[in-house]
Amino acid sequence: MPKPPTSLLLAHYWRSSCSYRVRIALGYKRLAYESTFVNILDGEQLLPQNTARNAIGHVPTLTIDGVPYGESVAIMELLEDLYPDPALLPKAPRARARVRELVETINAGIQPLQNLSVLDRVGDSKTEQEKRTAWMKHFIARGLKAFEALVVRADAEPAGEPDAGGLAGPFAFGGTFSMADACLVPQVYAARRVGVDLTPFPRLVRADGAACALPFVAAAKPEAQADAKA
Repeated sequence: MPKPPTSLLLAHYWRSSCSYRVRIALGYKRLAYESTFVNILDGEQLLPQNTARNAIGHVPTLTIDGVPYGESVAIMELLEDLYPDPALLPKAPRARARVRELVETINAGIQPLQNLSVLDRVGDSKTEQEKRTAWMKHFIARGLKAFEALVVRADAEPAGEPDAGGLAGPFAFGGTFSMADACLVPQVYAARRVGVDLTPFPRLVRADGAACALPFVAAAKPEAQADAKA
């Protein structure tokens, strides 16, 4: 068994979807951590103390025994390499690729388009909120439509096939929680917050419900964080 780290420090913000992913992954791996909170609405992510650990000025950053690591998917991959049990990725290469495809559909295809830095280019937060919300709803729905199609395709593969999702649920890729679920849950949370209609995506709603019922996922939810605001 890998030796547990001496210390884990997570710099995060309660409603950041990327922070939410990493909290879920840490809980799944049963790794305890300390928190430092970065209020991105107040611009704290751009202060020197944050850019010193995260060059682009984002959250989260996970500092392991004094060494900082940024970017949520890279952090989850590192946790998987260091602490492979329980696994966030399937063992079979093609199945691993399918889970990574789901991860990147959110990580590359949806999440960057809802970042504050992007929304600030779309419209002013005080005078053009309707424009910003419409932007988010469009790109979130577009990405979730693709995610739903990918999950349904994997479910349809016969059991035992290289690209099979397993038992058609309940999680995003078959019957086992994975990195895809760690990304899906925060994205569905964001979708609901801005009013995206999830009716066309019953399979991912089912996966989200299964994941959210797990204690470590519930503990990672935004409202459960010490820096959460009403």
